[in-house]
Amino acid sequence: MKHKVSHYAENLDSPAPAAAAAPQKPLPAATPVSAALHEVAAASGPTAVELLTCREQLALQKDHYLRLAADFENFRKRTQRESAQQSAAGKQALIHDLLPILDHLERALACDQAQATGSLHVGVALTLRQMHQLLQQHGVVPAEDKGCPFDPHRHEAVAVRNDPQQPDQAILDVIQRGYGCGDSVLRPARVVVNDWGHAAGAARAG
Repeated sequence: MKHKVSHYAENLDSPAPAAAAAPQKPLPAATPVSAALHEVAAASGPTAVELLTCREQLALQKDHYLRLAADFENFRKRTQRESAQQSAAGKQALIHDLLPILDHLERALACDQAQATGSLHVGVALTLRQMHQLLQQHGVVPAEDKGCPFDPHRHEAVAVRNDPQQPDQAILDVIQRGYGCGDSVLRPARVVVNDWGHAAGAARAG
């Protein structure tokens, strides 16, 4: 019994064996911020990784959108500037082409009064021919509307008459000629329209 107690006391007096030291991990090398965030997200779980990935993709998409918006704004300004330049060049070309016509009008007005009748007629005829040629060069053509059916998109009715010899709603006379360019109407023609109902209404009123 004494031997067991003595052995137990010796065990108490002897120092306990030291625990095995845990191996120390080497410190990670310096990584970019994005990689460090991914390591933290990976330690937090797959949901955090997906959230971080979505945020990065959103940032990339936002940057892409901002670049596209800037490119489109530059394109819009450049298009407006080129359109204004083309419009100004077209106006200058039209004015340049009108100058010879003005010259002929001035010469017609400067004619001697004794020769005014013949010279003025010739000058006006030449001016009118040049004007029509100029308009045709720019795609502008006069409308030939007499006898055509009335079209409210191309004609402006300034008066009505009743002519049984002509179709109803036909144009009897052109007060002011209309002009068009392609499919566009530059100026509607002012016309007199045939209206069969006009005479009947006047008869009832009488």
